[in-house]
Amino acid sequence: MLVNLHVKNLALIEEVDVDFDEGLVVLTGETGAGKSLVIGSVNLALGEKASKDLIRTGTDYSLVELTFKVGESVANALKDMDIYMENDSEVVVTRKISKDRSVAKINGETVNLKTLKAAMSLLVDIYGQHEHQTLLYKKNHLNFLDDFAKSDIGDLKGKVSDEYKNYKKLLTALEEMQMDNATQTKELEFAKFEINEIESANLTEGEDETLEADFKKMNNSQSTSQSLSEAYECLTAGEVNVSSALSKAIDAVNSISIEDEAIENIKKSLYDVDSLISQTSGDISEYNKTLEYDPARVKEVEDRLDTINTLKLKYGQTTELILDYLKDRQDFVSRIENYEEELEKLNADLKKAKSSLEKLSADLSLKRKKSAKEFEKKVVKALEDLNFLSVEFKVDFKTKDLSSDGIDDVEFMLSTNPGEPLKPLGDVASGGELSRIMLAIKSVMADADEVDTLIFDEIDAGISGKTATAVGEKLDLLARKNQVICISHLSQIASMADSHYLISKSVRDDKTFSEVEKLDRDASVKELARLSGGIEDSDLAIKHAEELKKEAENKKS
Repeated sequence: MLVNLHVKNLALIEEVDVDFDEGLVVLTGETGAGKSLVIGSVNLALGEKASKDLIRTGTDYSLVELTFKVGESVANALKDMDIYMENDSEVVVTRKISKDRSVAKINGETVNLKTLKAAMSLLVDIYGQHEHQTLLYKKNHLNFLDDFAKSDIGDLKGKVSDEYKNYKKLLTALEEMQMDNATQTKELEFAKFEINEIESANLTEGEDETLEADFKKMNNSQSTSQSLSEAYECLTAGEVNVSSALSKAIDAVNSISIEDEAIENIKKSLYDVDSLISQTSGDISEYNKTLEYDPARVKEVEDRLDTINTLKLKYGQTTELILDYLKDRQDFVSRIENYEEELEKLNADLKKAKSSLEKLSADLSLKRKKSAKEFEKKVVKALEDLNFLSVEFKVDFKTKDLSSDGIDDVEFMLSTNPGEPLKPLGDVASGGELSRIMLAIKSVMADADEVDTLIFDEIDAGISGKTATAVGEKLDLLARKNQVICISHLSQIASMADSHYLISKSVRDDKTFSEVEKLDRDASVKELARLSGGIEDSDLAIKHAEELKKEAENKKS
């Protein structure tokens, strides 16, 4: 879960530090107070493109820092990405934006945006208007269904993906084999030329890295030797050196005649330092012997690196990739030179791979359809809870060509009015309904979702009254299993909060500031009165807000 958000110098925010609790966290505030900036700051930590325009006027950088508490499974997944924690349960994600660059760190280690996004996908899901819109596109529906069914289909889906890669590889090989004679001869000659060029170089894996290190060492040998000689002089050989001074210190302490444990410890420390100085001086002397400058050897290494770098430009950026390319070209030549035999074997392998892929895809389709029935029932129930009075929801399956995710072409179908036929969700749902449908689907998927923190923005767009109350109750239920952070402008939703935060804007010294404050119960009731459209200080508005809060507390209990 997200336990802390720290933002500095981001647009209207000078500095904000917010601790978050478990359960349903609701943020409210006047229009323009900066609610979207809070979500925007989280998006930046998620890896969203950073604009220097976000840097607060008069400052040099913006900073966003998120602190998460994570469970064992997420910690292990992060370790698989080479992200480690001193405290196995805490992850700190930092994004700093300056005018010329952006730097992301996780637990103090700099990471690229790809790693940042992959790590954050394990920690938080954020749903704003853009994410709700993903429901409009059929291509996303299969992913929603598969996320729901992943405990049942995960291994099988992975097998389908692997078998499809093998199938496509064999198809590509077959296409290469089916070239006309002229093209085949030309490709064969070119492949042999490439093989000869690489083989003539007699490459070994990692050779380039070793040579580059040797070249750098030799090129800097004279300056390195001089520096080490100066260090050796200081330690041992100079007129004034550490070793001789240390010997005097040892003689002085040895002249002390009293028996005292503290004195003995000092003697021991001095002997240890003397031994370390002697060892270090010896190491310097031995290393210096290896730094003899050999112009012939330098030229030899330089020529070898030129050869390897020329091959890198043609065949791959490392010796490993070049050797992989060599193996691929050798296989190609072998297939062409043993054409009939290889073609027969390739067709047999392709037939076998296609049969296996079709079998796995059919099994995957059956499991998907079984999970889809349960998914349909749960989504309908969730939509009814969200005040869809008469609703039908169906996962429509069609068959498509073999692909990495099987043979299923999936589309969500919806009817929200009695007597109306099921139609594609994108043709039926309004903007306000989309946010509720997304909430319904997310609540259904909560058990399968390993992400602890869910953030909803614009979840209350286009709703009011009973529907707003239903959305608040659904968010509360979802927050029993996940930390749910929601930005809202409706009192019905804010009243259900386990913790309530107010985002406000003020002007000081001709500068605008956005601030975040955690509200106690009395302050929360006052904010509910404002959200309800009343005068927050009036007795009537406060009484209504108090009743709303008590009703929410009764429902939650």
